Amino acid sequence: MNAPHPPQVESRAPLTDSGWFWALLFSLMSLVGIALIGPKWDWRQRQLEGRFVGRQQAAIERQRRAAGLEAVDLAETAAEREAVVPERIVPAWTLPTLAAVAAAGSAVMLWRERRSP
Repeated sequence: MNAPHPPQVESRAPLTDSGWFWALLFSLMSLVGIALIGPKWDWRQRQLEGRFVGRQQAAIERQRRAAGLEAVDLAETAAEREAVVPERIVPAWTLPTLAAVAAAGSAVMLWRERRSP
């Protein structure tokens, strides 16, 4: 007599075997890192962009002097950084947006992968 076969149990691969899981994890960690470093990045970016604007103004003044125009004292015409560059030249929203899109896309693909039989 033949013994009855036990029911087939479908075993799923562990969650960590999915590339989408790791993409989701790394994109979420990048969002955390961006949130932690954001204030320091903003301060540093403000310094760099202020120097950039200053170098631009100095180059314009050198061109004026080379053209024989009257020299202008840059210290007298200087303005506050926030008045000259009210918004960042390199916007801060680009990296978090990219990381959030990557996290959302990875989460959707992971969900679809785990839902399918």
